[in-house]
Amino acid sequence: MRKIKILFVCHGNICRSPMAEFVFRDMVQKRGMEDLFLAASAATSCEELGNPVHHGTVQKLKEVGISTKGKYAVQLKKSDYQIYDYIIGMEYRNIRNIERILGSDSDHKVHKLLDFSSHPRDIADPWYTGDFDKTYQDIVEGCEGLLQYILEHDRL
Repeated sequence: MRKIKILFVCHGNICRSPMAEFVFRDMVQKRGMEDLFLAASAATSCEELGNPVHHGTVQKLKEVGISTKGKYAVQLKKSDYQIYDYIIGMEYRNIRNIERILGSDSDHKVHKLLDFSSHPRDIADPWYTGDFDKTYQDIVEGCEGLLQYILEHDRL
């Protein structure tokens, strides 16, 4: 059975992308579909490499019963393009940096998370806004849209 592999990407891999990774994992697990997906996350920068998930993300996810235990920031690599089916950025700057690292997106794998929602937009970085609740709401909306898109368009 083929797994759909998704890599969520943000600037530092300590706030938005790990939040998306663990929200998506929780979503598919609650639907009994965890065997169909592999979700991970990475950074476009090297600023936070090796650091744990930001305490604001940890706290917000803890409130909804999701753990990020064992997650440390890693950087997106050019070779990730061959591994993942979907490479999902949180905002337009992430997309620009993803494309800089990966080069060509000939297979159309790179997307912005909220492009899968009915209201496409960027997800603000809670590192700057401090609003982890809003980030969580946006990520849930995007992950639900992404999952729906995959279920409608990919053969699982």
